[in-house]
Amino acid sequence: MLEVNNIEIVYSHVIRVLKGISFEVPDRQIVALLGSNGAGKSTVLKAISNILDLEDGELTEGSINFLGRRIDRTPPHQIVHLGLVHVPEGRGIFDDLTLLENLKVGAHSRGDPSGVKKDLDRVLAYFPLLKSRLNTDAGYLSGGEQQMLAVGRAMMTRLKLLMLDEPSLGLAPLISEEIFSIIKRINTEQGASILLVEQNARLALSLASYGYIMENGKIVLDGPSTKLMANDDVQEFYLGLSEVGAKKRYRDVKHYKRRKRWLS
Repeated sequence: MLEVNNIEIVYSHVIRVLKGISFEVPDRQIVALLGSNGAGKSTVLKAISNILDLEDGELTEGSINFLGRRIDRTPPHQIVHLGLVHVPEGRGIFDDLTLLENLKVGAHSRGDPSGVKKDLDRVLAYFPLLKSRLNTDAGYLSGGEQQMLAVGRAMMTRLKLLMLDEPSLGLAPLISEEIFSIIKRINTEQGASILLVEQNARLALSLASYGYIMENGKIVLDGPSTKLMANDDVQEFYLGLSEVGAKKRYRDVKHYKRRKRWLS
């Protein structure tokens, strides 16, 4: 469904942030993109959404294809119309609009009122907590409610592929697990593919079927989630466990073997 082919991203004409990133998201699958802060994960999503120019960024090499069509030169609003939707880190909701108005923003370009009503009912069925707060300004919602709203607004676009940037950020563990459970349902029940950028590696890998791990603007490991979960380096660095099960600090953990060595 989504193919990212050897892309390089430069900011301010001089700072190379991504260095030959390639990966794919198959139809109806959940793929996790993991890495520490500054690895370039959010930049990958911004490149796919073609919003890099908002931060003086530019795709200088490579290409991005969605449903067999090249989209790295396609305007962002047209990418959304194709069914590829990005929920950014920080959720990006409109604080001074009501919850209902935020949801309607997701359907602003649609011309099928009956379909919009049906999708609104579906969103509220997935997120019943939001139903009693439809007329509340979004800025007064809790962090978990705002994340639910952001995902619900994305669903109103008739999405085919949902990109989520740190959906668990700042949320209590129980709320994170609830949201991830709903994300899994959206995948299985609605047939939407998911590209998940997440710092909580354990939670992300438990949800995804395949994962890629980034380090310093490159992908250094990839494989089925079960294989990554069992890898000693991943356990130590991202799951926070030493060989005897003790917590370790990131700076105490060895760097990853390079991707070539992993695949061999």
